[in-house]
Amino acid sequence: MFNEIFGLLIIFFLLIIFVMVGVAFLTLLERKVLGYIHIRKGPNKVGFIGLLQPFSDAISLFSKEQLFPYMSNYLCYFFAPIFSLFLSLLVWFVIPYFTGFISFELGLLFFLCCISLGVYTVMIAGWSSNSKYSLLGGLRAVAQTISYEVSLALILLTFVFLVGSYNLMKFYIFQIYLWLIFFTFPLCMIWMISCLAETNRTPFDFAEGESELVSGFNIEYSSGGFALIFLAEYSSIMFMSMLFCIIFLGSDINTLFFYFSLSFMSFLFIWIRGTMPRFRYDKLMYLAWKSFLPLSLNYLLFFLGISIYLFLFLI
Repeated sequence: MFNEIFGLLIIFFLLIIFVMVGVAFLTLLERKVLGYIHIRKGPNKVGFIGLLQPFSDAISLFSKEQLFPYMSNYLCYFFAPIFSLFLSLLVWFVIPYFTGFISFELGLLFFLCCISLGVYTVMIAGWSSNSKYSLLGGLRAVAQTISYEVSLALILLTFVFLVGSYNLMKFYIFQIYLWLIFFTFPLCMIWMISCLAETNRTPFDFAEGESELVSGFNIEYSSGGFALIFLAEYSSIMFMSMLFCIIFLGSDINTLFFYFSLSFMSFLFIWIRGTMPRFRYDKLMYLAWKSFLPLSLNYLLFFLGISIYLFLFLI
């Protein structure tokens, strides 16, 4: 029993390390791709063609002085980035392993719980800094995230009715002969756009607005606190890319195609950032509540009807 628990802890630890390394090179990929989109080189000095740049940035960030605003709520301010990173790493445990290592029967519910808790870390980080600007950025981020979580939850519920399980392993088995992307293409597009809004990425980066503002809810964070929030954001991007591959492309994590498609989805996040202008905030809300919500509900009722019909037909 002790050996099994010890083995699980080691594998969890290795998973976290590999996710962190993946996040490091995702930041390098983003800076390279944005560089070529802007017709420039991007980082290419530290190490061979800039491969050591992420590690150089990490050392630079974590070695800087950590500042704490005098009027901030110290404990909340200090722990918000830590919990943010913790939650973004926790969702990785729902990966459908085929080796029997771990399998969540309610994996999708666990995922929804984790991203819902992620809203609180953003809200507490913005409020605890005791700055007007960070509070406004936090409020904008919370309103945006909650709005798009509704469509994400409805889309997941649609597929749960179709597949008949919350376990991501069943999604792979269901798509052995036909990928879900072929007959749920509008839902695939809604999911992709909602993922961009959920992770505060361009064209929905209202919480930060990097191109025109200083920053958003994280404006008072420096050094390690900023680095943890940064890592949490990019870990969420990688996880959303992985979930897209499993739900819509039926990918087996033991195949090379899975990692290729995951890399392409992560590249798509960066490509959109380099080419799309920012939305207007009222249009963001209209898109969530007047376009995505009715379409998601229609698909939900449609697939619910199909599943009930098939159930009665099989009986």
